[in-house]
Order: sequence, then C-alpha cells, then structure tokens
Amino acid sequence: MNTEDKGKIENIIRLRKKAHSYFMKKSSVYNSFLDMENKTFTGGALSKKEKELIAVGISVVINCESCMEWHIKKAIDEGASEKELIEAIEVGIEMSGGLGTVSARFAMTIIDYYRNQLQDS
Repeated sequence: MNTEDKGKIENIIRLRKKAHSYFMKKSSVYNSFLDMENKTFTGGALSKKEKELIAVGISVVINCESCMEWHIKKAIDEGASEKELIEAIEVGIEMSGGLGTVSARFAMTIIDYYRNQLQDS
C-alpha cells in the first residue's frame, strides 16, 4: 500500500471521529441517526456481518469512500473474510455497472489497509 492511499484512509477515519464527537454533542438529529444505525445493524434474521456486507455493496454503488471504510472495517470486525468482502463488492459492481469498478478500486485499498493493520498487531 502506498503512503498516499494510507494517508487518505487515515484522514477519512480521523475526520469521521472528529465529526462524530462534534455532532454527538450538538445534534439531536445525528443522535437519532446513530440510534437508527444501532437498531439497523443489530443481528436479527440477518446477522450483523451479513448486514455489514450488504452495506459494503451499497457503499460501492453510491461511491461513498467514508461508507466503504466504515462498513468494510465493521464487516471485518464481525468476522467477514476477504472473499466475503470481495463478493459484496462484486454485488455493488453489478448493481452500478462501470462506476462500481471505480469504487471497487478504493474498496480494495481499504481491505489492504486493514489486512496490513491486522498483520502489524
């Protein structure tokens, strides 16, 4: 992984944490969103891992780099394998056509980032 890609991912993480801290204190709408997110990603008929994999595919479709980083990390935390992540990304590619291949490149970089993080720990 090159330094630029690593920096981009770490900047996404840093900005998300900063915004999270800010809005937690100042926005009831943001807090309502967090409540909805927690309820959505609680296991039920679908496991939390399956829901995170769905979110990975959707993140590719909408080309949301921050979403890709968040949901790939959460899927990994729930035990998703690299193959499962790739299949979720492939669903996103199919659903969005050529644009999905562009998003998939960044998703691949995120997988690489977290693979390296796990190896370093």
